[in-house]
Amino acid sequence: MDFLKSAVASAIAKGSSLPFSLGDRVDGNDTLWTLHNATKRDDGSNCSVFTFDINANKSRLPLAKNAMRKCRTLRHPGVLKVLDTIETESHIYIVTERVTPLSWNVKRKSISEETAKWGIYTVASTLKFINEDASSVHGAVRVPSVYTSESGEWKLGGFDILSSMNDDEAIIYTYGSLVPDSARYTPPEINKGGWEAIKRNPLAAVDSFGLGILIFEVFNGSFAGADQVGKTTNVPPSMHQSYRRLCAANPKIRISAANFVDQGKKIGGFFETPLIRLTDDVESLGLKNDSERDEFLNQLSQVSEDFPEEFFKMKVLPELLKSVEFGGGGPKVLTAVVKIGTKLTDDEYASRITPVLVRLFANPDRALRVSLLDNLPLMIDRFSQKLVTDKIFPQMTSGFTDVAPVVREQTVKAVLTVIGKLSDRVINGELLRFLARTANDEQPGIRTNTTICLGKIAKNLSQNTRTKVLIAAFSRSVRDPFVHARNAGLLAFAATIDSYSEDDCASKVLPALCPSLLDREKLVRDQANKTLDLFLQRVRQHGSTLADSVLPPPSDTSAANNTNAARIGTSNDTSWAGWAISSFTNKLTAANGEIQPTSNGNALTAAELARPSSVPQPAHAPVAETLHYTPSSLKVAHPLVRASSETAAKVTTTTTTIDDMVEEDYDDAWGADAWDQDDGQAEDKDDEDAFFDTPASPAPAPAPAPAAVPYDDGGEPDFAGWLAAQSKAKTKKPLLSKNKTSSASADLPIRSTGTSKTPATTRASKPAKIIDTKPKEAEGEEDGWGDAW
Repeated sequence: MDFLKSAVASAIAKGSSLPFSLGDRVDGNDTLWTLHNATKRDDGSNCSVFTFDINANKSRLPLAKNAMRKCRTLRHPGVLKVLDTIETESHIYIVTERVTPLSWNVKRKSISEETAKWGIYTVASTLKFINEDASSVHGAVRVPSVYTSESGEWKLGGFDILSSMNDDEAIIYTYGSLVPDSARYTPPEINKGGWEAIKRNPLAAVDSFGLGILIFEVFNGSFAGADQVGKTTNVPPSMHQSYRRLCAANPKIRISAANFVDQGKKIGGFFETPLIRLTDDVESLGLKNDSERDEFLNQLSQVSEDFPEEFFKMKVLPELLKSVEFGGGGPKVLTAVVKIGTKLTDDEYASRITPVLVRLFANPDRALRVSLLDNLPLMIDRFSQKLVTDKIFPQMTSGFTDVAPVVREQTVKAVLTVIGKLSDRVINGELLRFLARTANDEQPGIRTNTTICLGKIAKNLSQNTRTKVLIAAFSRSVRDPFVHARNAGLLAFAATIDSYSEDDCASKVLPALCPSLLDREKLVRDQANKTLDLFLQRVRQHGSTLADSVLPPPSDTSAANNTNAARIGTSNDTSWAGWAISSFTNKLTAANGEIQPTSNGNALTAAELARPSSVPQPAHAPVAETLHYTPSSLKVAHPLVRASSETAAKVTTTTTTIDDMVEEDYDDAWGADAWDQDDGQAEDKDDEDAFFDTPASPAPAPAPAPAAVPYDDGGEPDFAGWLAAQSKAKTKKPLLSKNKTSSASADLPIRSTGTSKTPATTRASKPAKIIDTKPKEAEGEEDGWGDAW
């Protein structure tokens, strides 16, 4: 019992000292070796370990030692790559690259014809090297001696009886029959005369026969025995002739592996396939000139989907990456890299391709940058958001300002690809600033694409900036001189209709759309009508949900009813000017009583008395003092104020002018020029004065009032006295001074009237004060009146 414990402890100690960790056992190979998957302890990389148990196969120990020795010395791309060999008292270990037996795929018949030709070509080329360059004989060429690497390449192993023909004591002569299942694969001359027959026949005859059996087995899945040798079942027709010569019974007429390769490489031969040509050229890709590189890439594009993906991942891809980064491969090589990268897992992509692509985005080559942007949709899903935001997008931004239009255009298009990987801070800050720049680009196509881009990324913009940015950008686009830019702006408005509130639709979007209804291009007019209908439908739908009025309901008192009637007119009148007309037709007798003086004892200003009933009262009573006008205020004179100006002149005791009333009552000057234009014709002036000199309505009987009332409520205004006073004032200043700068805004002298009808010239205690409100025109200042019209 103690002996068993010590033996187990010794095995564990020996196993722990090995530079690898054994994994699963790989079965299905008829050899004297046991194959295991393993990993190296130093770096954790994958490897395979061929294990030979000395105690279980002592008779075949010379074969295992011969295989270990030949693996150390034989180096060729088609030979199994050996990493290490270890020999202990109980085992022999051969550590190689990670491989799987070819027999797995052969038995499943999962090998395509192109891949089979490529693999046979590799094995035949390796045998050519062994027979001619190494002057050796493999002696055991068959499916169990061939393995598939991680790159999909076929690797020749099984060097148990590999011998140099220069050695008279070669192991093949003595131990050749100890190879497992040797009787089934042995050539006819060996079956008759033993392994010594190799000396009497061509050196390559034995391996040529084995190559023929390998071809049959690959295309048919298995090899039963000698009766199947030379049969062409499932073998490609182009290979029949050469295949039969490999399997000839007479060793002297068999063609060697070298001759077999030469026949296949002839023009139109069975080895003239894109995959084989690609394999031959990939190793020297970095040394090729432009024409040779283009030819190689054309061959790469011809490779069909049934070719081994592993080969492109492990062999072609690294060479392409070196070529595009250091060898000047250019956009075509990059396109091939991206195409192969689609077949990689995320971990493989991150370790092999991503670092190179990040460095390429910093490359100043414009053609390479454009190719990167074109292929970005194929690679963006493999990038993390942090990688795009921190490394890739900052390199992309230089494309927005590049002098080459094609780079700017491709950069704008690439925004749609990377937008999902950018942070909100970058989108609403840096990105929008660059898009604002391209929206004003000199190239109309770039402006159009920027509009389309903004329409598609609208949902990615923040709520605070979305409406403002989109309305400004699209409104500018619909005024673009390029027809397709205008059309794109209309389409973008329609596509982003949900981004705007109903108020924005009515006040900002619809005014921007209306000019396009009369566009010179029918394409734009048609789209403008469609877009306008969408926004009108939304605005109308929202308007139908609003209340009929936001005004408070009227009170029940008759006084309130009379006041409201005087201000808003007849409620039954539905015409567009109903409120204005009704305000003139209401009875003035509803305003009973006297106008009370203000707190300082002065009467109310003329502006209050002259105010039409339909105009809302000001928040505070106007101060009875002279106002100083700016030139702009002189241009404003509302018709309603003008209509009551003469009444104000008769009833006011202060020095408030007509222009004061204009300043106090209205800020909106939208019709002033229509009323106050002076064309220099006398008859127009007379008509205008006659229009405003409407007979006054009879005043109601007032209650007793103090003597300081502002007007005589018992009689008509003294127009005669007023005219007499004005005739004297004409020598000093005209009544209504009109000039090029203002329109009918000179002040009228306002006098106080008493209870008697004494003429104004004997009744006035003071001469009327004339206030000159004419602005001082700057020297050389041009008359800009009416420029807006």
